[in-house]
Amino acid sequence: MSSILAFDLGASSGRALLGRLVDGKIEVEELHRFSNDPVQVGNRLYWDILRLYHEIKQGLLKAKHQGINLQSMAIDSWAVDFGFIGKDGELVGNPYHYRDQHTEGAMESLFAQVPPSVIFARTGIQFLPFNTIYQLYALKQAKSPLLKDGNRLLMIPDLLRYFLTGEIHNEFSNATTTQLYNPIEGKWDSELLRLLELPQSWFGEVLKPGSKAGMLQSSVCEELSIPSIPVYAVAEHDTGSAVAAVPATEKSFAYLSCGTWSLMGTEVNKPVINDLAQKLNFTNEGGVAGTYRLLKNIMGLWILQECRREWERAGKSYSFPELVQMAADAKSFSSFIDPDDSSFLAPGDMPSRIASYCKQTGQQAPESHGEIVRCILESLALKYRYVLELTERISGQSFSGLHMVGGGIQNTLLCQWTANAIGKPVWAGPSEGSAIGNLVVQWIAQGDFADIWEARKAIKDSFPITVYDTEESEAWDDAYGRFCVLTGLTE
Repeated sequence: MSSILAFDLGASSGRALLGRLVDGKIEVEELHRFSNDPVQVGNRLYWDILRLYHEIKQGLLKAKHQGINLQSMAIDSWAVDFGFIGKDGELVGNPYHYRDQHTEGAMESLFAQVPPSVIFARTGIQFLPFNTIYQLYALKQAKSPLLKDGNRLLMIPDLLRYFLTGEIHNEFSNATTTQLYNPIEGKWDSELLRLLELPQSWFGEVLKPGSKAGMLQSSVCEELSIPSIPVYAVAEHDTGSAVAAVPATEKSFAYLSCGTWSLMGTEVNKPVINDLAQKLNFTNEGGVAGTYRLLKNIMGLWILQECRREWERAGKSYSFPELVQMAADAKSFSSFIDPDDSSFLAPGDMPSRIASYCKQTGQQAPESHGEIVRCILESLALKYRYVLELTERISGQSFSGLHMVGGGIQNTLLCQWTANAIGKPVWAGPSEGSAIGNLVVQWIAQGDFADIWEARKAIKDSFPITVYDTEESEAWDDAYGRFCVLTGLTE
């Protein structure tokens, strides 16, 4: 029986998922799971890229030790971050973490040189302060030696693939997130590169999801005592892989990829680049089979994760099920936050920031840990409604419900509250959406599925989908009105 391997690197953990096709159904097995922790050095926050590469090799070793005959592998990860390869073929420096503060003020400074309307018209990508374009601009402003020594820019999965294969390629879905790729022209935007004085030579061939991107090189095979296998470029932005795994049966569907970040939107055949999309700060990221993901980023469970870390530092440890139960026991609709307020972006004392936000907006700050968790989860559910309504408006579609995928769906309270908030059913599953999307794109490339829709049907038939119907709609409608007023959301 042939097996394939998906390495899915999330913002807080990574996993190696083994995939098999048995009688038309997908079977998966987690071979390896590991933490993905950024490293603070002085005032800088880095990704531990060599540790991640080490863990990928551990996943390959575990497959070998279990006698598994691998047919192929692929990697997906978060977006926007990158590393440089020098002329000697070696890594130049450690990749910065997107939450590092070196980009503070970079976006606004660049706008003085290149108007945001020009950037959006040429890329269709939403304005986020950590986008690759602003990271590069910040490095230029700081006269970083990385720019002098770097010869090729590789996004995180590109970089890890390079370590494995020795071949240098960029991949489409992650390239589009840089805000330097022109989806209309289908290539890196030469005008933006000229305006920013960035060398065109840094940016190479862009592979479509499903392209073969090389073979495991001999040094890796000798080190691990394994045979060489193909390494594919899938939808290497993990959200692109998660959307590929949405078990939709209708061409018009809304999705929420729920984890450290929440990403909500719909799949479109061509990018939506107009004044309304720019005004509402929507994005058009590359997807599978030539599609685009018209979506909006929402801060997600990051805020809860940071609260949990802060409480652990203070000596109080909670499991996530305990946090959910504490929220369920707390009083409803006592206070709200806008999860996307800039104060919640950086790591730190999130409970204090939530209290400050509530006081600044004329609310009573949540006090107990359960009240804080309830505030976060209710606010997320209400923000999901806000963004879903914007998605319908900007796409001209009306959605009958919402597909939720990703690890966040294990929080059943959030799923139920999301259904309550949007007033429509939520279909939750699969939880390992990014890894499963990674697998099915490999299978499509190898001819096991005819296209993404056949793959989505197999996903629907292979994994349980939990349906959450709307409850307490009147109370949630009232809460939504208050939420919009208190957070200043008027669109």
